[in-house]
Amino acid sequence: MNHHMSEAYIENQKSRRVFGLLLAGMVCLLLVSIVISMSFGSMKIAPSHTYGILLEKLFGIRLDESLTGRISEVNIIWEIRFPRVLLGAAVGAGLSLCGMAMQAAVQNPLAEPYILGISSGASLGATFSIMLGIGSLSWISINGSSFWGFAGALGAAFCVLMLASAGSKMTSSKLVLSGTVVNALCNALSNFIIFMAVDAQGMQSVKFWTMGSLAGAKWKNIPFPVILTFLCVLIFLSQYRTLNALLLGDEAAVTLGIPVARYRRVYMVLSSLLTGVLVAYCGIIGFVGLIIPHITRAVAGADHRRMTPLCAVGGAIFMIWADTFARIAVKNSELPIGIVTALIGAPFFVYILIRKSYNFREG
Repeated sequence: MNHHMSEAYIENQKSRRVFGLLLAGMVCLLLVSIVISMSFGSMKIAPSHTYGILLEKLFGIRLDESLTGRISEVNIIWEIRFPRVLLGAAVGAGLSLCGMAMQAAVQNPLAEPYILGISSGASLGATFSIMLGIGSLSWISINGSSFWGFAGALGAAFCVLMLASAGSKMTSSKLVLSGTVVNALCNALSNFIIFMAVDAQGMQSVKFWTMGSLAGAKWKNIPFPVILTFLCVLIFLSQYRTLNALLLGDEAAVTLGIPVARYRRVYMVLSSLLTGVLVAYCGIIGFVGLIIPHITRAVAGADHRRMTPLCAVGGAIFMIWADTFARIAVKNSELPIGIVTALIGAPFFVYILIRKSYNFREG
């Protein structure tokens, strides 16, 4: 008996060390990615220069006196690329977290942040703003399409939650079906507005917005999504036991004394709020919230105590490099990041699916 307990203890300690090393390695990779990714763009900047600029701006440490003569590099890194990279990291981490929470809450491996109709609702809001000429709003510091995109996203999520709760208790099946219905309705309304408006330039703007972009990142508009994403990491990390139980199914969770409907509603509302905020700032970026949780689960297992930080860091790294590729893939132009995330993410997802050892609930 004691022999088996000591073996289990040793195995547990070894597993913790492996997880600690993995998380530390991914955090280091994230920091390196932030520095190196900012060196790419229409104007290439040496990574050593980027590193020097960040040290001077963040910590007041000057490595190279000649930096004072490179004003253009300093402005590009500090005013344009650094805010963009930070927003990309927040968006990647936030969407990955929401996908993780959605998959556990509805026990569906195909669940992702937009399952509650958030993407179609955001598209409807943005289409309403762009095609009908409703521009920036003077009483808030966010442009009109972003504001209406956020409003549409939350409105669609609210409709799905109300529809799934109608008649009887909310279940994962009712949530998925309600999301499908609201998606179809919002897409139909968006297409109707586009058809009636007949505005070629507006149609192009809507199309670009729905494919996502981080080009609008500025220092004044990144604190809120970054702080909200960090808070959600802490919240989901504190809820790992409940998320683990929900992933096993409603019956197992109820047996453990967990009020499934209440927790599911809380996680859905929190995920909807975070996703709606991210959509408002960067448009609709698909695939991230679907593939990163699966990749993390395949690497680290289905325990959300480990999944949550790895999912956040992995999503941030993925989004940073996806945005870097979007900036440099086409000369003198920029690919919508939604195209890049699908092109990069699909092969990874296919690999995870064909792995015989991978199981959604066990990792």
